[in-house]
Amino acid sequence: MRRSFVSVDKPVPESPSRVAVVTGAGRGIGAAVARRLAEDGFAVGLIDLDEAGAKAGADAITAAGGKAVGLAADISDAEEVDRVVAEVADTLGPPTVLVNNAGITRDNLLFKMSESDWDSVMGVHLRGAFLMSRAVQKHMTDQGWGRIVSLSSTSALGNRGQANYSTAKAGLQGFTKTLAVELGKFGVTANAIAPGFIATDMTAATAERLGMGFEDFKAAAAKEIPVRRVGAPEDIAHTVSFLVSDGAGFVSGQVIYVAGGPKA
Repeated sequence: MRRSFVSVDKPVPESPSRVAVVTGAGRGIGAAVARRLAEDGFAVGLIDLDEAGAKAGADAITAAGGKAVGLAADISDAEEVDRVVAEVADTLGPPTVLVNNAGITRDNLLFKMSESDWDSVMGVHLRGAFLMSRAVQKHMTDQGWGRIVSLSSTSALGNRGQANYSTAKAGLQGFTKTLAVELGKFGVTANAIAPGFIATDMTAATAERLGMGFEDFKAAAAKEIPVRRVGAPEDIAHTVSFLVSDGAGFVSGQVIYVAGGPKA
């Protein structure tokens, strides 16, 4: 006997605002994510401490036929966060997608790590994600639809010389799961992406700190990755594209390791 099933899915609003905000969008992963979201049809607010980088990214999106604005802000400052989110809403429309990508490193062994090293990393990664999410969720809940994606890292599993960074990235995973619980009833999902080795300026700086050429550094890393290559910013951008789509509406509170192998 064939049964018929009735869908109990919560209906998606007919036309939620197609506006995304990406932090740390002046270069690297953030810039690639902003480009991909623009290709997906989103108007994009690019936020970065580096105003020139954010504006250059926005100009490139605009030149390609998209809509974007590049803004400078210290996302660890609540007033600056409220200012740039309001400016994005006024310029592009109310944001319904937030990608918490901004991050810094202040690597050192524990006995050499200063309070400033610790506080700076926590300020950008954790305080910044909290302030941005708090500011943007108002627009999401008003529209009954939203997507929050935060960038964690395989370093959340522990990494020598990164007590501050590892702690911050692990904290973002707990933050993500809590947002998923609190915001789900408003049609908002929250997920985290934990990249493995991604070839960016940040990993190039790590190679320099270790006294290695970047190509040698990448080659050594690739030998330890099952797919035998390091990642590119576009690998993360593709995953973000899925998580912010309508098709990912039943995926929430998850941490996806994009690392070329089973990192967790």
